[in-house]
Amino acid sequence: MSKKAERQLRVALIGTESLRAQEIKNLLSGRKLPLKSMEFYDPEVAEEYSKLTEFRDEPKVIHHPYPELLEGLDLVFLAADRETNRKFGQLALEKGFKAIDLEGSFADRPEVPQVVTGVNDRILEGREVNLVSNPHPVTIFMSRVLAAVRDSYHLKKVLAVVLQPVSAYGSAGIEELAEQSYALLSSSSLSHKIFEDQIAFNFLPEVERAGQDGFTASEKQIIQEVKKVLNPDFDLSLSLVQAPVFHVYSLAVYLELAEEAGLQQLEKTFRNRDAFHFQSAGSARSVSNVRVASQEKIFIGHPKKDQSLPGSFWLWVAADNLTVGSALNALDIARKLFNLG
Repeated sequence: MSKKAERQLRVALIGTESLRAQEIKNLLSGRKLPLKSMEFYDPEVAEEYSKLTEFRDEPKVIHHPYPELLEGLDLVFLAADRETNRKFGQLALEKGFKAIDLEGSFADRPEVPQVVTGVNDRILEGREVNLVSNPHPVTIFMSRVLAAVRDSYHLKKVLAVVLQPVSAYGSAGIEELAEQSYALLSSSSLSHKIFEDQIAFNFLPEVERAGQDGFTASEKQIIQEVKKVLNPDFDLSLSLVQAPVFHVYSLAVYLELAEEAGLQQLEKTFRNRDAFHFQSAGSARSVSNVRVASQEKIFIGHPKKDQSLPGSFWLWVAADNLTVGSALNALDIARKLFNLG
């Protein structure tokens, strides 16, 4: 066994109670990284030994993240609020340990690399990098799908309608959908904390306030991130729709190629690639949120060859925002940072 494979990491997780933190904790518990130690921190913990979590079937104390407690660590996953993540991300730069932001806290900092592993992770090679940002989950999905297509074809235009789950807003989004669903079924009054309009049994065409051009900050962020990751020479646009589902982003993606191709040719693009689970046209099984939740692949199915324009297709893409769209990418970044293979 090589020395690289034997390296044991001293790891910490800040923001232990967030959904993304819970997902990466579960994967780490399954030994996705070689760990020497694993510590947990949460800024809401005010009194020592007041909060516990479980890791690998053992109780673990959640500490308040005092900067001195991070001395000597190899890697810190940042999954807390923006202010806390920014504070400890800066500390990583100053103290020399490595940090991976899971919450998009550095999306406005161009000097912090945003990495989709298997697509643009070469930017980490040949230089010392202490702080890396996970892009938006949709950026991760779209970048991997479009990079695969671009390996075989020349893309001219990409459009997508994205159905966003309520877990994009953390536990509070999940609780509001559950509470509203129960209230409607029991003829009770609805409460609104996260969504301005009713989300239960309803679709909202805007996920947040739109700008003068009609696009929201999240839509612009994803478009900018995909362009940053792929450096594309094709047109790209998308629209986010808030859906009444707990987990999994679903995307209706329109592709326009510079060359003519058939459905079977396009399907070969995704077959035999570990990142994808592809279902051919006419498959008896649907690519649904229930089926995709917690899975570690990007599901692609229900392909359509658009007859109105040569080289144009529709794909249905779905992936778990907490697993594929966050935790797995962050763990792959960690392996890259420490040359773990």
